[in-house]
Amino acid sequence: MASSLTTASTGTPGSEKTFFGHPRGLATLFMTEMWERFSYYGMRALLVLYLVSGGADAATGSQGGGLAMTAATATAIYSVYVSMVYLMAMPGGWFGDRVWGARKTVTIAGFVIMAGHASLAIPGQAMFFVGLALVAAGSGLLKANISTMVGHLYDGPDDPRRDGGFTLFYVGINLGAFLAPLVIGTVGESYNWHLGFLLAAIGMAVGLGQFLFGTKHLSEKSSVVPNPLSDAERKSVLVKVCATIAVVAVFYGIVVAAGMYTLNWALVPITLAGLLIPIAVIVRIKRDKDLDKAEQSKVTGYIWFFVAAAVFWMIYDQGGSTLSLFADSKTTDHIGPLSFPATWFQSLNPLFVMALAPVFAWLWLWLARRNQEPSTIVKFSLGLVGIGISFFVFLAPIGLATGDTKVSPMWLVGIYFIQTVAELCLSPVGLSVTTKMAPQKYASQMLGVWFLAVTAGDCTTGLLSLAGVDLNGTGIIALQAVAVTVAAVAVFMYRKKVKALMGDVH
Repeated sequence: MASSLTTASTGTPGSEKTFFGHPRGLATLFMTEMWERFSYYGMRALLVLYLVSGGADAATGSQGGGLAMTAATATAIYSVYVSMVYLMAMPGGWFGDRVWGARKTVTIAGFVIMAGHASLAIPGQAMFFVGLALVAAGSGLLKANISTMVGHLYDGPDDPRRDGGFTLFYVGINLGAFLAPLVIGTVGESYNWHLGFLLAAIGMAVGLGQFLFGTKHLSEKSSVVPNPLSDAERKSVLVKVCATIAVVAVFYGIVVAAGMYTLNWALVPITLAGLLIPIAVIVRIKRDKDLDKAEQSKVTGYIWFFVAAAVFWMIYDQGGSTLSLFADSKTTDHIGPLSFPATWFQSLNPLFVMALAPVFAWLWLWLARRNQEPSTIVKFSLGLVGIGISFFVFLAPIGLATGDTKVSPMWLVGIYFIQTVAELCLSPVGLSVTTKMAPQKYASQMLGVWFLAVTAGDCTTGLLSLAGVDLNGTGIIALQAVAVTVAAVAVFMYRKKVKALMGDVH
């Protein structure tokens, strides 16, 4: 999964060390993130299956009660939703820095997410899209600020407990993501979709409740607004927001009145925005005349990593759409006597992350002591090759699952394992290189730019789906596998040029 783990600002250490030797506030943030990820990944595991339920693309014998959409439309909605979660991380960080402060922003985010899941629990297409929008907005607000609050607990970047604290926090992310499909996925897929969404709302309510109860253990700095808006800035922002809302409302009012409105009138503009906004942000940073020559060079070098990451996430995030649909309709639902719903496959990635992350951390250190650790560029290339291999492997079960024939679930277990190995080569490295190559002026914003790579990748998948491309087709799977492999080769072949652009970053 795309990590929520980011480098945060500094603060004073907590006076208590009751959570594995760390400030007591870490337990509060650990549990908040775990329950938020529980609600998010539980709902996400159900999303595509709920959208196709009752329609022609649903698995034979699956429960009805869904929105009976095609697989292409469901994949497009899923891709747009995931991309918006990561896109909203940038304005989420802005609210924390300039309007509410990190603690208040996380509190508001918790209520918004809970309301979103509760809306999904109410049958009906209108409430479904309201709920999806609320969850995306709330997740963006929370994602950008909760990691900052973890950093507030420690005495600056040199505090020896800091890395260990973020490691524990990352465990909370994956623990929630692992448990969610097993609980929410099982209830939603096997009994009632809306009851599953309700469980996600309850999970977020538990997380929010313990956050509010445990705020006394957090650093006071988390309540401070670092760079508050002036009255003039606040007025300007309100005018621009109201003007934008008015223009959008008038435009869609005309479309609806003319009888032209379809779902694509909403999905296509959002998807295009998800592609154009990351480009615009990078161009704005690149053209900033305040950056010196060395910083300009690093930004140019970073574009290589950004594009490669976007290609990576384009394939990786299909684990919750393309692979999920294949698991539902073309994969047997048992291993020996053990039967399970298709949503359980969504627990494999966080399980593999928790098992393999310590191994990779040890491996990089072991190689570093022998001066054999791969460079950042080589690790990126390995991640891209790995994600490409996963889709080359995917071609085999697609070829075997013809007609009513279903394949062994071990095919998907193997594919998710390969993708997790690829993720561990690229995702943590991408976060690290982002912080290292960021110009001083954009030190915090560049982490938002890293998340925009996820937005760009998912919006590419969304556009393919909206164009009617069958993402479970052999041709498009092979094309994506080839594309990401070519990207890996390009990054590796130009590694010397990219290294030169990186300057003193290694």
